[in-house]
Amino acid sequence: MAKALLHLGRSRPGSLAPWLSTTAAGAVLPLAFAPWSWWWLAPFCVAVLFHNAWTASPGRAFALGYLFGLGLFGVGVSWIHVSMTQYGGGGPVTSFIATGGLIALLALFPALALCLARGLRPQADAWALWASLPAAWLALEWLRTWLFTGFPWLLLGYSQTDAPLAAALAPVTGVLGLSAVVTLLAAALVWCAAGRGWRRWAVTAIAVAALGAATHAGLTRDWTRPAGPPLEVALVQGNFDQAEKWRPENRSKTLARYATLSEPLEQADLIVWPETAMPLLYANLPTAYLDKLTRRLDAAEATLILGAPTRGESGRIFNSAVAVGTSAAYAKRHLVPFGEYVPLRGLFGDLLDVLGAPESDFAPGAQATLLPVAEYRAAIAICYEIIFPSEVASLAAGSNFIVNMSNDAWFGDSIGPWQHLQIARMRAMETQRYVLRATNTGVTAVINDRGRVRAQAQQFEAVKLVSNLVPRTGLTPYLRWRDAPLLITITVLLLFLTIRRGAGRPLRFTKKAVKR
Repeated sequence: MAKALLHLGRSRPGSLAPWLSTTAAGAVLPLAFAPWSWWWLAPFCVAVLFHNAWTASPGRAFALGYLFGLGLFGVGVSWIHVSMTQYGGGGPVTSFIATGGLIALLALFPALALCLARGLRPQADAWALWASLPAAWLALEWLRTWLFTGFPWLLLGYSQTDAPLAAALAPVTGVLGLSAVVTLLAAALVWCAAGRGWRRWAVTAIAVAALGAATHAGLTRDWTRPAGPPLEVALVQGNFDQAEKWRPENRSKTLARYATLSEPLEQADLIVWPETAMPLLYANLPTAYLDKLTRRLDAAEATLILGAPTRGESGRIFNSAVAVGTSAAYAKRHLVPFGEYVPLRGLFGDLLDVLGAPESDFAPGAQATLLPVAEYRAAIAICYEIIFPSEVASLAAGSNFIVNMSNDAWFGDSIGPWQHLQIARMRAMETQRYVLRATNTGVTAVINDRGRVRAQAQQFEAVKLVSNLVPRTGLTPYLRWRDAPLLITITVLLLFLTIRRGAGRPLRFTKKAVKR
């Protein structure tokens, strides 16, 4: 199979085969992610890219990487247009331009990675394949986690969420470590296909099997431990269409539905309502409504965490999670550009509002607050925040479980909510903590400390999902060091390649350069 895929890129000078095969490989790669989760496909797709770029000039490698990125993000994040078309107010043309612009921007990351790799190691040898290409790819994936506020969607490692070794590796290396595994497997496929006969295939297969067995034996363990008895939890999925959610005439209906679905309160120790479940400021909720909720919660000895906008002392509005009946609240810190605020408003005024959400211009929270639940502490990640591994790790280290409140109604019946669930599962594996995912329209789920979905609600239904969680304590290696070990390794590799290239001295991975 590998030789057949890589053969697509072999062609005579001037042929379109490398360009077409690279674009196709990028467009097929989203099948490795949710909802399909064909995790085994990812190394083959990346292998096609590496094969075509291995002997390319930096400029040609950039173009190949860009086409790969257009295929990957053009298919993998095209669902973003749903929010702008239906709720942004700009219409289909504006949505097409904005979504296309985002895809074009994201495609620059694989393009720059390949250009960097070939620039540092122009030779088509083993150093280029096994070191330069993987290191540059990982460097640009890491850059995508924070540059321009970050958009680390479709990192290669997420495709491996259901792979056999994911639960063993993720608590140690994080999602970027799994991305590294994919790039190295892709390099191995190219390396084997470039050789003659079966020996490389046999040696590589034995090496991969041995490393896999050693990883499973050495890293499959409980880095964390139970912090106490389990909690009964209830996640309420209100199922309000985004177009109807914020209309004043629907407020009474919204408040009544959430209160009704939550009963009986005695059924759970913790009840969670989704992001902005309350379509008005928390301070403006009817006093009788809040008082009744508080009395019922006190009688049931239960905690309710709900999503609602809050107003700070400065008058700024925050997207918050509030523990009802207490003063504890968490304000979302990492906001969605054009979804919760419009960048450069001081420069462009209201001109860019067609790209934003109706309730844009939330302010970012300043404090990383943990919310109390019985004798435990909950880390809160509101919607988009769950996609940032290091930020979630900084909160989760002091918590016993994670609550991810979201409103994916923006993206309708697309693949977006399923990719979002997959990302939340990765956070559970990295931290070895349960993740409670409470959403407006789905996918609402309880994820255990190994990233497995224990319970899941049907999308687009008003329902209460009842399950339990085991609070955890202790730190995984990823919670201790986050991405530092991997970043040090990448930096050393790239600096080494840079120094050797600057010195004009060829690297020798083997006695002879690789013959293709």
